[in-house]
Amino acid sequence: MTTTLDAVLEAFGWAGFGGAAAFGLALVVLWATDGTWLPAEGLVDHEPDGTWVRWFDDEGEANSARVDGHTAALLGGHDRADIWFRHGWRGRMRLTRRPPMRRLLAGLALGFLALGVVSTAASWVVLFVRG
Repeated sequence: MTTTLDAVLEAFGWAGFGGAAAFGLALVVLWATDGTWLPAEGLVDHEPDGTWVRWFDDEGEANSARVDGHTAALLGGHDRADIWFRHGWRGRMRLTRRPPMRRLLAGLALGFLALGVVSTAASWVVLFVRG
């Protein structure tokens, strides 16, 4: 019984710390490739060919981007919106400062880290209780 429990706790420990490292690395890669996003006030135009957002960037140039269906639904009924645009790019905008995937990757990394810590602690408890 205890050898099976030891093996299961060992496997969960390795899986927990390995998963935390993998998702943590993915989070760092996402952060490094995301680039710099700056805030702006966008004007929302609902046109027959789609919803467009127009804004002035940090250099005073006019920019515009056609948004996808999900963003268009969020902007429905609004004529202005606080947006974030990609510094140095044209036609790139989003409604959040950070990418939505960041929260998912951080949650997975922390969850796997917790699994590794709990399974390692349980393994130590079993080791000391057994004597």
